[in-house]
Amino acid sequence: MATPWTIEGDWARDGAVCVRNAFSAEQIALATEAIEANLADLSPLAKRASAKDDGAFIEDFRNWQRIPAMERFIRTSPGAAIAAELTRSTRVRLYHDHLLVKEPGTTQHTPFHQDQPYYNVAGQQNASMWLPVDPVNRATTLEFVAGTHRGPWFMPRTFLDEEARWFPPGSLAEMPDFVANPERWRIIGWELEPGDAVFFDMLSVHRSAGVSGTNRRRVLSVRYLGDDMVHAPRRWTTSPPFPDLEDELAPGAPMNHPLFPVLFER
Repeated sequence: MATPWTIEGDWARDGAVCVRNAFSAEQIALATEAIEANLADLSPLAKRASAKDDGAFIEDFRNWQRIPAMERFIRTSPGAAIAAELTRSTRVRLYHDHLLVKEPGTTQHTPFHQDQPYYNVAGQQNASMWLPVDPVNRATTLEFVAGTHRGPWFMPRTFLDEEARWFPPGSLAEMPDFVANPERWRIIGWELEPGDAVFFDMLSVHRSAGVSGTNRRRVLSVRYLGDDMVHAPRRWTTSPPFPDLEDELAPGAPMNHPLFPVLFER
C-alpha cells in the first residue's frame, strides 16, 4: 500500500532517517496546539535546559494524559505507523512524549548524547520521532553520528555541567570527539519544513545547535516501542521517571501497561 511520506536515508545503516511529508497541515496544527498548551501549563517534570542568561530551552515530559490535543495527535497521526515500518514491528506502543522548545536567541547547544542510557526500556525495535512545527535550517537541525545505534553505550552526562550522575566513573567509554575525526564518523542531518520529521534509534548519538535571531524552534518528540522492547528497571532515576513501575512490571516484561498504549497494530 502506498504511503504519502518519503523516507530519506538508510535506517539499518545509519540509525536515523528523515521522513518527508509525514504529517498534514491539520496534523501540524494539532501538534502546535499541543505544544502551546504544554508551554502554558508545564508539568512538574518540566525543566529549563539552558543557562538563565541564554534565551530559554524548555523541556517537558509525559503530558499526553492531561493535554487532549497531545493525546489526539499521538493517537491519530501516522508517527506510530512510520515507526512500525522502520523497526519492522507488528505492534507499536507509546513510550512517552517529550516537548523541546528553544526560544529565539537561545544559543545553548544540546551536546552529543544517546537517549538509551536515560531510559528504563531495553530492546532493538524502537524509534524516536523529532517533529518540528517551525522550519528548521541545516545549521540548527538535529544531527546524528551515523552508525552509532549499533553501540556501544557512551557515558551520559548532564547537559549544562557535564556531570556523570548515572554510571560510576570509568564504567562506560567517554563520548569520542566525533567532529575531529570525520574519516571515521559521518555526521548527518536534514533541513526540515513543517510536515517533515526525523526518526532515530534510541542509541543513536545526536546533538543540536541553538537558534539565532528571531527564530523559534518548537518540537514535539514522541518515543515509540516496537515488538521486542521490554521493561529494564534502572538503579538510577530515569529521564523521564516512571515512579512505582517496578511494582507493576517485572524486569524483562513486555510494556503491557496503561502508560504505554498500543498506537499501531498490523
